[in-house]
Amino acid sequence: MTKAEVKYFLSQKPGYLKVGPDKLSERLDCSVEMCKSALEEVKLEMKEEVTSSNENVISEFEEFLDKNNIKSEDVASVKFWQTMSGQQRFSVVTKKDGNNVDEIKKEIEDFASTYSELVPKVLRTNKLYDPVVCEVSLPDIHYGKLTGYTLGEIEEQFMAVVIDLVQKASGFEIEKFLLPIGNDGMNSEGLRGTTTKGTPQHDSAGWKETFRGYWKLMVRAIDYLKSMAPVHVVVVSGNHDYERMFYAGDVLSGWYRQDDNVTVDNSDSSRKYFEYGSNMIMFTHGDKEKPADMPLIMATEKPEMFARTQNRETHCGHLHKEMVNEYRGVKVRFIPSICPNDEWHKQMGYKAKRTGQAYIWNRLRGLEGYLQTNVRG
Repeated sequence: MTKAEVKYFLSQKPGYLKVGPDKLSERLDCSVEMCKSALEEVKLEMKEEVTSSNENVISEFEEFLDKNNIKSEDVASVKFWQTMSGQQRFSVVTKKDGNNVDEIKKEIEDFASTYSELVPKVLRTNKLYDPVVCEVSLPDIHYGKLTGYTLGEIEEQFMAVVIDLVQKASGFEIEKFLLPIGNDGMNSEGLRGTTTKGTPQHDSAGWKETFRGYWKLMVRAIDYLKSMAPVHVVVVSGNHDYERMFYAGDVLSGWYRQDDNVTVDNSDSSRKYFEYGSNMIMFTHGDKEKPADMPLIMATEKPEMFARTQNRETHCGHLHKEMVNEYRGVKVRFIPSICPNDEWHKQMGYKAKRTGQAYIWNRLRGLEGYLQTNVRG
């Protein structure tokens, strides 16, 4: 394989830009040196595209000031947004003692960088003979929790688990990824510094930083997955972040509103449902309903879906450990978490293995097994 072929592969599967040259070399069966060079060149080309886009927005801003006879020292703030076609737009608010124009240029540049599209649209033409849905389920990460890890370290651990699970599932014909998010995705409701009911929490960062950091981490995961197959995101509110997960879900709905590769279920109900062939999955945090009542809840809330399907499960978070029971033929599965313990849990002697899991759903045969990644520490 030539370097040009490696670069073409990366352009078609940009999720591999996040892996190192060693893993890329194993995937493509070529030298590590060639993969390293190709990775560097593709990342540089993509950075140049973003820079060019940013410069265009800044030039338009300067031209706007000149045309409207606005002095830079009179600019107080700039409001900007993205049109339905993906173009950046801005409006200028002026006052006598305004901000420095260089600061405003930087603000616009940051905005343009945030909204620059780096991942090309995925075209899938290969026929799948035995398709499956791969459910990547990582509940209860409690983003922002004070654990001794930085937010950056928590983000890299999360992405490493996602990537490892997907690589382990590479032998399956995945036609769609199912990504339930939330289930205490964030550690607190934010400014209050408490759970939804008011229990005080110890966070490692401010509420704005943790909210923005969490949804951007979800964007990283979704972008990685959608480079290989369409992604269906299910937003599940927890008992720590019931309100903020709804807000994060709305951010993601807007972010991917024009992306045919991504759908986001942020409906009002605390319980969400997913149907795939003969399979029915209910998602709920698991802190309110009794497990034995869940089959009846499923049949009552979604009777038609219940009647159409034969393989039914409820997937819950909340407990941070794996537990599976079966009631009336419906499995109720509490899924483990990769969240590290905080000081309080350590003092209490609580210990759960940090584990991430992915479930393989066959359209006809139902759940055919799960894959697992264990996190050290």
